[in-house]
Amino acid sequence: MPVPANRLANETSPYLLQHAHNPVDWYAWGEAAFERARAESKPILLSVGYSACHWCHVMERESFENPDIAALMNQEFVNIKVDREERPDVDAIYMSAVQLLTGQGGWPMTMFLTPDGKPFYGGTYFPPQDLYGRPGFPRVLEAIASAWKNDRFGLEQQGDTLLGHLNDGNDFTHGLTDALLTPDLLDRAFATLAQTFDAREGGFGAAPKFPQPANLDFLLRYAARSKRQEPLAMAEKTLQRMALGGIYDQLGGGFHRYSTDQTWLVPHFEKMLYDNAQLAQTYARAYQATGKGFYKGVGEETLEYVLREMTGPDGGFYSAQDADSEGVEGKFFVWTPEEINEILGEWAGQIFCAFYDVTANGNWEGANILHVVMDAPEITQKFDVRMSEAVEILDSGRDKLLAARERRVKPGLDDKALTAWNGLMLAALAECALVFDRDDFLQAAVRNAEFTLANLARREPDGSLRLLRTRRNEQSKLNGYLEDYAFYADGLLWLFEATGEPRWLEAALALATAMLTYFWDEADGGFFATSSDHETLIQRPKDWDDNATPSGNSVAVEVLLRLAVLTGDDAYRQRAARVLRKLGPVVEKHPYGFARMLGALDFYLDTPREIAIIGPSSDENTQALLRAVYADYLPNRVVVRADAPQTASALPLLADRPMQNGLPTAYVCENFACKEPVTDPEALKRQLAGG
Repeated sequence: MPVPANRLANETSPYLLQHAHNPVDWYAWGEAAFERARAESKPILLSVGYSACHWCHVMERESFENPDIAALMNQEFVNIKVDREERPDVDAIYMSAVQLLTGQGGWPMTMFLTPDGKPFYGGTYFPPQDLYGRPGFPRVLEAIASAWKNDRFGLEQQGDTLLGHLNDGNDFTHGLTDALLTPDLLDRAFATLAQTFDAREGGFGAAPKFPQPANLDFLLRYAARSKRQEPLAMAEKTLQRMALGGIYDQLGGGFHRYSTDQTWLVPHFEKMLYDNAQLAQTYARAYQATGKGFYKGVGEETLEYVLREMTGPDGGFYSAQDADSEGVEGKFFVWTPEEINEILGEWAGQIFCAFYDVTANGNWEGANILHVVMDAPEITQKFDVRMSEAVEILDSGRDKLLAARERRVKPGLDDKALTAWNGLMLAALAECALVFDRDDFLQAAVRNAEFTLANLARREPDGSLRLLRTRRNEQSKLNGYLEDYAFYADGLLWLFEATGEPRWLEAALALATAMLTYFWDEADGGFFATSSDHETLIQRPKDWDDNATPSGNSVAVEVLLRLAVLTGDDAYRQRAARVLRKLGPVVEKHPYGFARMLGALDFYLDTPREIAIIGPSSDENTQALLRAVYADYLPNRVVVRADAPQTASALPLLADRPMQNGLPTAYVCENFACKEPVTDPEALKRQLAGG
């Protein structure tokens, strides 16, 4: 008989809805669960995961769908299920507790709490019986239930002690001496990164290998600053190896979450919006830095994948695609030679299989993950075909296999729109529209901004713009976090740069006002992860680390620095500098966790190029000037544009700057001095190159 729906059936999160027919008496996070725990004097079992998490699915099948285990959970605990992507505040607090208890973290996270929310025991995945050196989940449940009945005071004391440790470690910057901000910090950070660089395969350290786009962006920035080839070579090695490997979807474009091996061959197959947004920007910047069309192709394919498979009809971007289809990880993406030969024919199939390392024995669990092991000249020599014929076979083969793959059962789709992650993709589309000269990317960015501001934002009387966290099935909910404000403000600034439309700058300024009003810590500096009017939790966390997504603080600092240049208001820069001085001693020693903040520091230490383009957007000469601006990699530039001269502009960079001889004109300023206005794109390139 089917299991009746539980309370999670009323939620919008795809992850919570996956558990809506468990026999577990789940609650979503909220006061109702805590009221019941207090009323019945029961401990809380908190389970945290996300929809694309393979081991979350495993634990659901093994334990949460097991009637006996569910009965034990229901009898002894009040059970709360949380989507970490909807509630990063809850996840951050209790993940810190798990790490303190076990020395490691990850998802699914299983935490046991007192009725007032204090954690006292936890872990990650628990098998249904003792296995893998881990205690079985029923044994854990019985032990916790027994201890709660027989030694509740001891467990509550343990919770108090653990909470004390959490509070001590909540803001590691508390008490740090402000650093003197000099370029030496960047030099030492690069030296530390270089120590663990994998010169053979790219990336940092051993398996598992993560893309780490913020680290790669820092390498590109540092190469531009230092004029050294080593950091650029490190970035290129990594970007090339990833794009040729199995971590990149060779048929459909876009990157999987990470590689389980050192050579980028075997990915963890889920695809996340945030990875693909950041990596598209990194490949665009590598294209600018090198002029190599390979990077342009990868960046464009990545965004084309997002627009094709991760974009809703209303312009919002979906969060993730699952690793599993039909209950099997990676099944959607792998191939056998027989499948390929049947679709392409034996001759073309042989060529395709040789290029992508498809063999009878397979390169992963008897099947084949497509990855590039030859280049086109090697194919021409091995099979005695012309280059044009080899290229046609490979291009046509990809199209045919992609069409065939579309007929397979697709991985699950997490189709909620998260404001923060939409901000990352908004920034990527707007920047890549400029770099790749792609109007379709720009139009998708505009649609997303209109969607978000219409459905996930509201204007306050003080002029600030308040955000909600998530939207699905036409329902928007949950208070926005710092990362929602910072990431979306950053995306809006890129959109303003790409369009010149003041409405996007006005919205970014309103989000900055909200960040400073509701998130800024006046006592210690920096931003809290939650707003001052947020639900009260056992802790008000600060997010400092740049991980798979950058920290809210890092992006907020970037936004403030850019606004300072755009508006001429130095108060923005002063707030940003306060954060950078506080973090200075840390970022140079631990660059892996602060790479995006290092980028902000690089901007702060530089004197950004201020570029104004005056001329109608419809004029080809205006477009030629814009193409000149984005032809090369100039990380620390601020660009504004206007269709016509503005004598009383609110933006100092646009004021009193006429077109010269009636032609679209570019104005470049640097080091507090302005160059001669130019109307010729080649002259503009020379100015930007320092000539």
